[in-house]
Amino acid sequence: MTDLNAEKLAQRAFDFGLIDSRQVDQIRSELGHAQTTADDFRSLVLRRELLTNFQLDRLVKGERNGYFYGSYKVLYVVGTGTFARVYRAVHSETKKVFAIKVLRKRFREDATQVELFLREGEVGMLLRHPNIVPIYEACSDPASPFIVMDFVEGQNLREFVRVRKKLGLTDSLRIGADIANGLSYAAQKGIFHRDLKLSNVLVTSRGNARLVDFGLYGTRATDDSSTDIPNARTIDYVGLERATGVRKNDPRSDIFFAGCIVYHLLSGHSPLAETRDRIQRLSVSRYRNVPSISELEPSLPKAVAAVINKAMDLDPERRYQNPAEFYAELQILQKRNEAGTLDTHIADEAAHRAALLASGSAGSAVGGAGTPDQEGVGKTVMLIESNVELQNVLREKLKKHGYRVLVISDPGRALARFEDETPAADCVIFSSGELGEPAVDAYNKFAATDRTKGIPALLLLGEEQQAWAGLATGGPHRSTMRMPIKIRELRETLFRIQAQRV
Repeated sequence: MTDLNAEKLAQRAFDFGLIDSRQVDQIRSELGHAQTTADDFRSLVLRRELLTNFQLDRLVKGERNGYFYGSYKVLYVVGTGTFARVYRAVHSETKKVFAIKVLRKRFREDATQVELFLREGEVGMLLRHPNIVPIYEACSDPASPFIVMDFVEGQNLREFVRVRKKLGLTDSLRIGADIANGLSYAAQKGIFHRDLKLSNVLVTSRGNARLVDFGLYGTRATDDSSTDIPNARTIDYVGLERATGVRKNDPRSDIFFAGCIVYHLLSGHSPLAETRDRIQRLSVSRYRNVPSISELEPSLPKAVAAVINKAMDLDPERRYQNPAEFYAELQILQKRNEAGTLDTHIADEAAHRAALLASGSAGSAVGGAGTPDQEGVGKTVMLIESNVELQNVLREKLKKHGYRVLVISDPGRALARFEDETPAADCVIFSSGELGEPAVDAYNKFAATDRTKGIPALLLLGEEQQAWAGLATGGPHRSTMRMPIKIRELRETLFRIQAQRV
């Protein structure tokens, strides 16, 4: 606008609430006369940090809206997605900086999209964890629904990878563990992500990963049973679940896509063919024709490749059954990477497992999220394990958290203890490390017998016995874990399966 001068711009900024009368007077005083140009005004307010380029551009265009959302003054655009824009904003009173996520105009008349957007905010307000970006407010203003969250100094993982191409093993394991840790915390609250991808992981300036965009699980917007066109934000999940034949909203889908992220970080390539075509994204072949991570990164330690392959296993029963298991594995890889033992053959597996259990004692004194520190008080656990060293470690660690522990080395004799009317234990741990297949057979028999099928049971599998997981009888109060494990993860699993006892 050729007739737009400094005075008119200052008046607009005042009228729209971007500057106050004192600041207007200061600007007029410093500019000196009314005939100064719009460029003079821009130069001054930018230098004095009174306005931003984003605000100035809108003022020049005569835009009247979009400067404020509630009590938050917009400073500039941080990112733009299909469904929303994210702004850096400052609270008008506290002057604290936040990120404001605003639903795009074209979706504000769509009740389903508005519900989905607000659901994301409501779910996010329930989550407080170092690896999840906290949400403080979800405003349902029909003119412009918005969500208020922490402003993360950093960038999303897609931008990070675009610059770095691929990450080293240490960084990849750290980010993968952060993702799994956040998912584990949310899962313990019954919340799953349903839109896990590179752009929904933020990397802080210190290199830590934090998840955003929870809330798609368990909403009508993700229920695709009534349409052949899935919601665009869940389409990859729908494709996976169709390819594997599981029910919609399977909690283990998050683990698959977390594995995909670590795969991408290590190799620099997405394991799934990237396309905008919806039909191709739903194609079964897209999920079945994934090259092994070892093909792309032949120098990758076998232990790392094995963890990624398990997380991305198309058979959900062979995948990690919850994010806590995946997190535990990544932590072990991190420790072995730090110690330089990822490529070292472990001759004495039982001794190694016992040592790792013992090394976890410092962290095991604090209850995991959703797991009371003395959760075992009044409960008896039967441990079926033949290795004396492991017997002693497990017994002592569980006793510290209130459990009474019965140790039996023979599976047949252990099952016989349940022939009486009163159960011999509240939960049974079957360890196959040295017992082998008899432990798995006993675990399955325990699930098939009327007297014991309702009692929670846990099967511990040795590092070379992972194929047996597919032979184990599943159920809400039954679980398998891969050795080596940490006591904290074992306690969380025991707590979970006992809470789901039938």
